[in-house]
Amino acid sequence: MAEYFVFEIAESLLGKLASNLYEQVSRAFDLYEDVQSFRDTLSIVKGVLLDAEEKKEMKHGLREWLRQIGNVCLDAEDVLDGFECQNLRKQVLKASGTTRMKVNHFFSSSNSLVFRFRMARKVKNVTRRLNKITADGNKFGLERIDVDNRLVQKREMTYSHVDASGVIGRESEREEIFKLLMQPHPNGDGYGDQSVCVIPIVGFGGLGKTTLAKLVLSDERMDGIFQLKMWVCISDDFDIRHILIKIINSASDPTISVVPQESMNNLDIEQLQGRLRHKLSCQKYLLVLDDVWNDNRAKWIELKDLIKVGAVGSKILVTTRSTSIASMMGTVPSYVLEGLSVENSLSLFLKWAFREGEEKEHPYLVDIGKEIVKKCRGVPLALKTSGSSLFSVFDSQRWEIMRDHELWNLKQQKDDILPSLKLSYDQMPSYLRHCFAFFSLYPKDFGFTSAEIANFWATLGLLRSPFGSQKIENIGKAYINELYSRSFLEDFEDFGTIYYFKLHDLVHDLSLYVAKEEFLMVNSNSRNIPEQVRHMSVVENDSLRHSLFPKSRGVRTIIFPVNGVGVGSESLLETWIKRYKYLRHLNLSNSSFATLPNSIAKLEHLRALILDKNFKIKRLPNSICRLQSLQKLSLRRCLGLETLPKRLGMLISLRKLFITTKQSVLSEDEFASLINLHTLIFEYCDNLKFLFRGAQTQLSSLEVLIIQSCGSLESLPLHILPKLEVLIVTRCVMLNLSLNSERPIQKLKMKYLHIEHCPRQHTLPEWIQAASNTLRTLSILSCHCLETLPEWLSTMTHLKMLHIVNCSQLLHLPSNMHCLRALEDLIIDGCPELGRKCEPRSGEYWSFIAPIKCVSIGETRKKKLLFQLHSRMGLNCT
Repeated sequence: MAEYFVFEIAESLLGKLASNLYEQVSRAFDLYEDVQSFRDTLSIVKGVLLDAEEKKEMKHGLREWLRQIGNVCLDAEDVLDGFECQNLRKQVLKASGTTRMKVNHFFSSSNSLVFRFRMARKVKNVTRRLNKITADGNKFGLERIDVDNRLVQKREMTYSHVDASGVIGRESEREEIFKLLMQPHPNGDGYGDQSVCVIPIVGFGGLGKTTLAKLVLSDERMDGIFQLKMWVCISDDFDIRHILIKIINSASDPTISVVPQESMNNLDIEQLQGRLRHKLSCQKYLLVLDDVWNDNRAKWIELKDLIKVGAVGSKILVTTRSTSIASMMGTVPSYVLEGLSVENSLSLFLKWAFREGEEKEHPYLVDIGKEIVKKCRGVPLALKTSGSSLFSVFDSQRWEIMRDHELWNLKQQKDDILPSLKLSYDQMPSYLRHCFAFFSLYPKDFGFTSAEIANFWATLGLLRSPFGSQKIENIGKAYINELYSRSFLEDFEDFGTIYYFKLHDLVHDLSLYVAKEEFLMVNSNSRNIPEQVRHMSVVENDSLRHSLFPKSRGVRTIIFPVNGVGVGSESLLETWIKRYKYLRHLNLSNSSFATLPNSIAKLEHLRALILDKNFKIKRLPNSICRLQSLQKLSLRRCLGLETLPKRLGMLISLRKLFITTKQSVLSEDEFASLINLHTLIFEYCDNLKFLFRGAQTQLSSLEVLIIQSCGSLESLPLHILPKLEVLIVTRCVMLNLSLNSERPIQKLKMKYLHIEHCPRQHTLPEWIQAASNTLRTLSILSCHCLETLPEWLSTMTHLKMLHIVNCSQLLHLPSNMHCLRALEDLIIDGCPELGRKCEPRSGEYWSFIAPIKCVSIGETRKKKLLFQLHSRMGLNCT
C-alpha cells in the first residue's frame, strides 16, 4: 500500500500561502481573490486528510481520492512556485539588469502582463479541480483532524553508538562462530580448492546476522589470528568486478596511495585479480561477505576461484537469508541464527523504550511491552524499532494501539515488511515519513552523509523549522537524529558537523514499500516510467532509453546515485528538459555529454543542478545564470571545465557552490553578489593561486569552505569570512596556513577544522586561537612535517574531537592536555613515537588521555570511516 504524503504537501502549501510574499505578489498581479479562494478550500480539505489517511486501508475509494488530492496539490505547488520565480527575476533585474536585459524581459513570456493572464488561468484551474474533489470527499464521512499529534511528541534526539557492549543476547553466538573460525578446513588446509574455508550464517531478515558478523570481526582475538580483515557488503548486486574492487578497497590502508575507484572501473578481471593477489598474497585473511542473495553457483565458483589467493587458514564468513545459498557457498554446515530469548528480547525492548531505570516507574507499560515483545518473535530489529517508537510515550493507550494492531497478523514471508517496522513508520510525524520515502531512490547498502541527504530534502522543500528561523542545515540534521532515535538508521557515526549512516536492508525494503507510487529506481528491468512518478533514480547505465518516457510529465527529481552510472546522450537530456519543466533536483553525476543545452534555462523551478565527474564538458552556457531558483550548483571534478559562466552573481538563491575550473583568477564581485551562499568548495583547481586576492568585500553568509587539491593556491582570505564555521583544506602543497598576508584575525566562529596533506605546515597556525570559544572538531591528517602541537591548544575549551593521523614527525602532546575537559573523541594513528607514548596503561601520556570517553590509538575502523567520509565531502584521501 503506497503512501501519498498529502497532509504534508497541503500543510506546506498553506504555509506558503500565508507568507507575506504570496500576499504581496498576488495583490500586485490582481490575483488575490483567486489565491484566497484556493487557500480557503485547501484549509477545509487539510482538516480531513489525517482521518482519510487513517481510513484508507478500510475504504478503497479513499485511496483514489487521496491520490487525486495529492496531484492537485503538487500542481498547485508548481503554480505557486511560479510566483517565486517571477519575484526572483524582478529582484535580479532591479539589482543588476542592463537595458538590454529589461527590453528582452518586456518581450518575454515572463513580463508582468503575460504572467498575470497565464497565472490567473492556472490558479482558477487548480481551484476548480480542488473544489470538485472536495465535494466528492463528502461521501466518505470524514472527521476533521487539524493537527498531527505526532508532530508534538517530544523525543530525545541522540543515542550513543551501540558497540559490542551494547548488543544484547549474542555472546554465546559470537563464541560459537569464533570456535568455527578456529577449526581447520574440514578437507585439510592445503592449497587450491581447499585453501579457504567458507562459514555461512543464515537467518531471516532483522535477526542480527550482520551485527553478529561485526561482533566477530571487531573481536580483539581476531587481530592475533588473521593478518588482514575485510568487509564487503554484497546485497542484490553480485557483479564479480564490483565485488573484487570492494575487496581490494577493503584490504587497502586508506591513508596510503591506492588506485582510485574511477581507475579501477576501467580494469578487466585479470588486472583486478593481479591487484587482489598483491593485496592478499601470503596473508592469512578473514573476509566477510555480508548479505548475499546470489543463487547462481557458477558466479560463486568464479568469485571463489579469484579470491582463493591468501595464506593457509584464511576464512570467509558469509551472511545470507537463504538456506540454499548458504548450502551452495559453505564448506562447513551453516550456522543457523535464532531469535533472541524472551528474557533478552524484553531487555532489548526496554533498553530502547525507556531511559535507564525508568521502566521501574511504569510497571503497567512494561506489562503491555511484554505482550508486544512476544509479537516481535525475538527479532532484534523489530524489538528496537518497536521500543524506539514508544520512547518517552507514557500514554498507555498508545502502547495498547501498537500491541493490538492488525498488522501483527501479517504472515512473515521472505520479502515481507516486518509489522513492527510499518507500525513504527506509521507513528512518525508526517514530515518525517515523506523524507524517509526518498531513501527508496538509492540502492541497498548505500552510505549516506547528513549533508548530502539533508541538502536533497532541502531542494525539494521538505525541511520545515518548528521555530521559524532555524537553519536549513540544522533542520536536516534534526530529521536524521529523529530517524536514528527511532532505530531506522544503522552504522551511525558522528563526525562533529556531519553524520555518516546506512539503512538496514529491511528498512530499505520499507522505504520501497511506502514509496512505490511516486518514486522509481530505474534499472535494466524497467520498461517505462509510469505517469504518476515524481522522483526517479537511475542505477544502471544500460537502462536508459527514449522509449521509457512516453507518458510521464510530472517528474521533479532525477538522480544518478551509483558511481560510474551517468547519462551520455545529449538528445535524452534535451528530452528531459522539454518534458519535465517542473524539475527541482537534477543530479547528472558521472555523465559524459560534452554540451549542456542552452535550454537548461527553461527549468525555472530547478533548485539543484549537479554535474559532478563529467570529464568531457568544457564550458557551461551563460543561460544557466537565469536559473534564479537554483540553490545548489555542483561542478566537482569537471576536470575539462575551462571557465565558469558569466554573470554567476545572478544566481541570487544559490546556497551551495562546488567548483572545479582551470581559471587562475576568480571575480570577487560575482561571489559578493551571492548573498545566500552558505557552502563553497574548490576542488582540483590546479591553476588557482589566490582566492579573491586583495578582496575587501565580505562574503557575509559563507559558513563552509572546503579546498581540495588546489596545488597552486598560496593564501586564504579568512578575514572576509566573518561567519565561517567549517574549514577543510587538503592537498594544497603550496599553501602555508600559518601565513596570513591580508589582515590579522581577531575572532572566528569556526567549529570544524580539517587540515590534511599540507607539507608546508610545521606547526598549527596561530589564528586558530581566534576560535578558542567555538572550535569543536580538529582533524590533522598526513601533515608529515608537523613537529609540535602548541601549548595554546589547551585553550580550546569546547573541543570535542581531536583526530591526528599520519603525522610521523609529531612526538609530543601539549603538557596541559588535561585542560581539554570537553574532549570526548581522540584518534592517534600513524604517529609512531606519539602513539607509543599514548599506549594504554604503559604510555607516559596515558594518564592525561585515559579520562577521554573514546580513545583510539592505532586503530583503523574509525580511521577508515573518517577517510571515506572526507572522500564523500570532496576530499580524495587516498
